Amino acid sequence: MSDPETDTADVDTPDLDPPGAVAPHGKHEAAGAAAPHGRWLTGRHASAAVIGVLTLLLGFAIAVQVRANSSSDTLSGLREDDLIGLLDNQNDRADRLRVQIAQLQDTLRRLQDSGDRSAAARQQAAQEAQALGVLLGTVPARGPGVVVEVTDPARKLTGEDLLDVVEELRGAGAEAIQFGGLRVSTSTSFQGSGGSVTVDGTTVTAPYRVVAIGEARTLNTALNIPGGVGATVRTAGGELTVTERPSVTITVTRPLSTPKYAKPGH
Repeated sequence: MSDPETDTADVDTPDLDPPGAVAPHGKHEAAGAAAPHGRWLTGRHASAAVIGVLTLLLGFAIAVQVRANSSSDTLSGLREDDLIGLLDNQNDRADRLRVQIAQLQDTLRRLQDSGDRSAAARQQAAQEAQALGVLLGTVPARGPGVVVEVTDPARKLTGEDLLDVVEELRGAGAEAIQFGGLRVSTSTSFQGSGGSVTVDGTTVTAPYRVVAIGEARTLNTALNIPGGVGATVRTAGGELTVTERPSVTITVTRPLSTPKYAKPGH
């Protein structure tokens, strides 16, 4: 029979290293060295990344705080005298700006007033020029009026008879007159007889056509008054016909002559 103690002593047991013992050279060298070293590098990189992020966040927070307090710190760091001087400067600047604004507004008003007067003067001058142009025959004209047809089959009407037609129309208020293809003005002249009549040196022949702008009924009445120009034409064997129209157009114009002797008086 075997001794229990002897049996126990003969059993092979694993070679266990006590805690803290150093392993013999070469034992578990590869595994024991690689694994702990890899774990240490990974931890070091992660810690560095975390520290970097925290540092950036802290720097950003400090920058925001400084930026938020910079303006208030600038004024809060000034003395009372400095603040009073700064306020006085701002008030002076505001006063200068108000003066400049008032000056600009006054200039604007003067320019506007001057512009309005100039515009009104120009408008009035343009209207007067148009009116004078109509009377002198230098611009076309349009308006209510009459169309007059004068026949002279016997060729008895003279230049003076035809001038009477124009004078009757003028006396009745005609503002523009066209005789044939010519514009009548204050200096228009009629000459000739026996069917050879000239108007401002241009020969005109019957039947004569006259267009006049004015109050149509008044013009018609003036040409047909008893003993007037209408009667003269009929006595000479001709006929004078007046047609009232709500609108007639005179397109013929004449150049404005330059005075040879007369000058503007002062």
